[in-house]
Amino acid sequence: MAQTLIETDMRIPNALRFAFGLCQRPPPAPGKHDEVANFAAVLLPPRDGASEPMDCDEPVAPGGLRMLFDSSYIRAHDEDAHFGHAEAGVVGVADGVGSYRDRVDASAFARGLMTKAYMEVVTGAPGTHVCPSTLLERAHQATAAAGTAAASTAVIVSLAGRTLKWAYVGDSGFVVFRDGRILRRSRPQQHHFNCPYQLNSKRDGLTVAAAAAVGEVPAREGDIVVVGTDGLFDNVTDDELERIVRMGTALGFSPKHLAEVVAGFAFEAAGCTNRDTPFSVLGRRETGGAFPAGGKRDDITVVVAYIASHYI
Repeated sequence: MAQTLIETDMRIPNALRFAFGLCQRPPPAPGKHDEVANFAAVLLPPRDGASEPMDCDEPVAPGGLRMLFDSSYIRAHDEDAHFGHAEAGVVGVADGVGSYRDRVDASAFARGLMTKAYMEVVTGAPGTHVCPSTLLERAHQATAAAGTAAASTAVIVSLAGRTLKWAYVGDSGFVVFRDGRILRRSRPQQHHFNCPYQLNSKRDGLTVAAAAAVGEVPAREGDIVVVGTDGLFDNVTDDELERIVRMGTALGFSPKHLAEVVAGFAFEAAGCTNRDTPFSVLGRRETGGAFPAGGKRDDITVVVAYIASHYI
């Protein structure tokens, strides 16, 4: 783990840390340009306009698309799980609910869900488009039927032809980017602060059919999809994530490199105590009292998918 974090740390540009206040930097020498500040200004300009997702009512060009993806996982409790299948164009992540940690293996249901989902995909007919809600439902049924312990949030995103589809339960989620702006973003499902919807083996537990948020949007070449657990979304704002994706696009990052940078940024933000995060802001709002600034230490799973043409 230490080596992975060191390697990830080395791939995060200092301009990113500077732009978002993750580090304290000495001033440049007299008469010298602040190269890091200039770099940050060029690659990480502030967002302009509203933060609401973009509308998508434009026609989609003909031709096939494919999903090129990679992932980064930074462990804290080792209770996240994820899978991906390039040929089927589908990725998913799951997050074991930590409240089970003192009684059972809190990772069990998350790993069961992702394993069952992957096996459902690989045993399906080749060329069949994946329906995320159906896949999540079947994975949940199989995991519950096995009597698997604990509970999990989950999200599955697929590229079905030229359409991005999704299904999720809880606060694992996704963001779709187009031309450097947020096109669509999941919104966490929570009973109350820090208590997300979850799937488990209990008969009184939520079912995918009843609880999952589902949807779709036309895809086009150049779209970028970021899928993650709440270790990402509790610590990184929409503004920060949008600017990081724009930086990665400008620098020609691969899906692996961008996933590592996003996960590494979330890890550093989780350890900060001098800046707000989505978790601390929501904590103050929901509890109605004093809530400290800073992030939330957690497992961080990030999957980055580039939507590309079948022909290169």
